[in-house]
Amino acid sequence: MKKPYLSAEERKALIERYLGQKVHIKIDRPVGYVHHKSKYDLVYPINYGYIPGVLGGDAEELDVYLLGVSTPVREYDVEIIGAVWRRDDVEDKLIGAPVGMRFTQREMEEAVRFQEQHHDSWVQALSDADISP
Repeated sequence: MKKPYLSAEERKALIERYLGQKVHIKIDRPVGYVHHKSKYDLVYPINYGYIPGVLGGDAEELDVYLLGVSTPVREYDVEIIGAVWRRDDVEDKLIGAPVGMRFTQREMEEAVRFQEQHHDSWVQALSDADISP
């Protein structure tokens, strides 16, 4: 696990601040991107990026999964509709979608499983924002 940049309480507050917000994200791992890991290759079936200038729990820009856009993009305006909370890592993630588009918690879980299957994590849908990790 990476060394934490933020405390657990600070990470929780940061993620919760973005739930329901509209933000601009940059995509550094578009649909089809292959990330070579030490034990496996991770192919991205969805766009994955970050909020520029906002540091997450690992002191790098806060990561965002982009749902609802099936073609590779470089940047996008999204609404944050959920979060991925990791119990075994300091990198919690946001889940974004085109403004007004919604996904169920199960749909979000399925969409991010390609990466989250390697972590002890759970998905929180915007409608479940009052649930604590």
